[in-house]
Amino acid sequence: MLVRSGILAAADGDAVSVHNETGAGDVVLICEHASNRFPVSALDLGLSQEVRDSHAAWDPGALALAMLLSSRLDAVLIQANFSRLLYDCNRPPESPAAMPAKSEVYEISANVGLSAAERYARMAAFYVPFHDRISETFSARVGQGRRTVVITIHTFTPVYFGQPRSVEIGILHDADSRLADAMLALAPGEPYRIERNAPYGPDDGVTHSLQLHALPGGHLNVMIEVRNDLVRDEPGLAAAAECLERMVSNALATLSEASAGEA
Repeated sequence: MLVRSGILAAADGDAVSVHNETGAGDVVLICEHASNRFPVSALDLGLSQEVRDSHAAWDPGALALAMLLSSRLDAVLIQANFSRLLYDCNRPPESPAAMPAKSEVYEISANVGLSAAERYARMAAFYVPFHDRISETFSARVGQGRRTVVITIHTFTPVYFGQPRSVEIGILHDADSRLADAMLALAPGEPYRIERNAPYGPDDGVTHSLQLHALPGGHLNVMIEVRNDLVRDEPGLAAAAECLERMVSNALATLSEASAGEA
């Protein structure tokens, strides 16, 4: 049961939502940057609509893509319900990027000089409920003896600090590269430019959710980044979801066969 924080009022709803909770698939999808919502009661950060709509505030297209994958893979999907400018749920509390004072070209002045109490309140309101819900889901699945594969879904901008990005889909991993390796082996047959640990990698601090939930239990895991101009409409979303479903399903089948052969 979620305990409402002092920041979120009843009208704001919960900090985390779960879709397809009874999904029978092996995959648990996580979407940390699903929303650009701000609480109606407080903490709008005084941002312009331009900033609130921009990639600085969320990952446009990530939730829509994750929803399609949830349906195709019959996967549980756990999403954060508020903007990452309030708290980036893919960053640990000690990281300056958890409550960024600047995001690319945008200054987030309301995040400058936060006191320890203010940072703690943000963490309690957004980060803790989100990651507690993921941990609860994992614990239930492990208790049922179910295989759990962790996949986080993100999007990225085609241009960053004025530099165009040629990569279209990034397959990211931390210390455990098993699923990433299997997916990348399939990449040459797909209609996208797909690269390892691009446009970000573990050295950029983007694999926190994988470190927290997948690595300790040895769960297969991967972080997927899709360039957001590719998922701006329904045909683009459908094409990306079809590609990723195929890669994930075939990679998991390959890994299962290899595991069975070693037994």
